[in-house]
Amino acid sequence: MPDTSLYGSIEAGGTKFVCALGTGPDDVRALTRFPTTTPYETLDQAIAFFKEQPELPAALGVGSFGPVDPDPKSSTFGHILSTPKPGWSNTDVRGRLHEALGIPIAFDTDVNAAALGEYRWGAGQDVETVLYLTVGTGIGGGLVINGQPLHGMPHPEMGHIFVPRAEGDSYAGKCPFHGDCLEGMASGPALQARWETPAQDLPEDHPAWAMEAHYLAYALVNFILTCSPQRLVLGGGVMHQMHLFPMIRERVQTILNGYVRHPAVLDEIDAYIVPPGLGDQAGVLGGIALAQMLNLD
Repeated sequence: MPDTSLYGSIEAGGTKFVCALGTGPDDVRALTRFPTTTPYETLDQAIAFFKEQPELPAALGVGSFGPVDPDPKSSTFGHILSTPKPGWSNTDVRGRLHEALGIPIAFDTDVNAAALGEYRWGAGQDVETVLYLTVGTGIGGGLVINGQPLHGMPHPEMGHIFVPRAEGDSYAGKCPFHGDCLEGMASGPALQARWETPAQDLPEDHPAWAMEAHYLAYALVNFILTCSPQRLVLGGGVMHQMHLFPMIRERVQTILNGYVRHPAVLDEIDAYIVPPGLGDQAGVLGGIALAQMLNLD
């Protein structure tokens, strides 16, 4: 029988929380957004949203900014770990939500949730392996293989790889942990700090974009060579600059230099490196998909 249960979702971002109730992209019954403030205030606001609905969801999926612990066997499962977000390190997100709502809760990274949403309903529906990279306040990546998000110890940190510096770039980097890692060089705050202008206010012909394409293309080449994803989805606020996509695609092909002899790279790269099919709702819809993966029997 088809699953007709309602599911809840929380996209727990470092800037804002998005909460939803529904069954998928064509059936979102309720949706709210609010700023991420203190853990106590923000989680209580999310709890209040679900308690105000006509019925509680059958399960709740949470995709959170991180680093997080997504291992159900771990003593810190559902915690945010050593995050640069002030006040949020060691926050037991899942525990607080479960205590208040008393329903099953799936917990993962925000980017794994977004990758799962794109795999189920978005730009990755026709492939088995989807890598989702968000480029915004931070940079992070999630990978879904045959419908399962990839975990490890505890999960991939694709935003903190190191890539070659662009020629002439002397910027020290924005990451508080690593300085000039990918996030430190190519996130929204790094763009603003380097050019003293918010990314969305930089004109399309500004040299910032060629430099941004350099860093993101090298990152994607690393992921292509190590993970071999069948679709690369680029989301987040910085990627609202659609003129970045052709620059990144061309640079990826140049860097690979014919080494990966696959039509996706050689002939069909416009369909290989793509924006999210679900737009800015990839994360919150991915939370619903996470909840639906729980065995509620």
